[in-house]
Amino acid sequence: MAIGDLKDIDSYTEFWNREQEIRTAEAEADNLPRITFKTTRGDIVIELFENEAPGTVGNMISLVSSGFYDNLKFHRVLPNFMAQGGCPKGDGTGGPGYEILDECDPATHPSRRIHFGGTLSMANQGTSNTGGSQFFITVRPTSFLNNKHTVFGRVIEGLDVVRALQQVDPEKPDPSVTADRILEAVVTRTGSKPVEEYLPAKVN
Repeated sequence: MAIGDLKDIDSYTEFWNREQEIRTAEAEADNLPRITFKTTRGDIVIELFENEAPGTVGNMISLVSSGFYDNLKFHRVLPNFMAQGGCPKGDGTGGPGYEILDECDPATHPSRRIHFGGTLSMANQGTSNTGGSQFFITVRPTSFLNNKHTVFGRVIEGLDVVRALQQVDPEKPDPSVTADRILEAVVTRTGSKPVEEYLPAKVN
């Protein structure tokens, strides 16, 4: 194991300890918004980090409540890594017609969350402030994504469903593979305000 790997483990131990403290406080408050992805493999229940990523959470709730995600497929599912969905074109090139602001820069968002297993994070086009509707859910810690993608939620039920999603690699298309889909996405609990007041933090 390289020295860099050891440092990564040390830093993740610190991050995990902090994460556990935050989760304990969140459980006691019990007031964060939640959504459910009803998929072809089962339900995925997600708690959203409204405190650390309010703009991204606003975007997700706005899209979910509008029915945007209904019947969209998980177009990129890579083993022992993540599952990505939210593209209306089904190939990773589509979005809602706008882009939103990142909430992952440590300089401007020191309380940002980082990537563990079961993390919900915003996909982008490889540059800042290019997220829209596409998201991904990790199945393991992924430190190389920290500070590059906004973490805005975590799976609280159904991580086994995420792991069971049909593997799909858009770079290696296979016509014999049928991707799993989000049959319906629903807001199951709001946080600090009514559903209609959750809005995306769009790039001007």
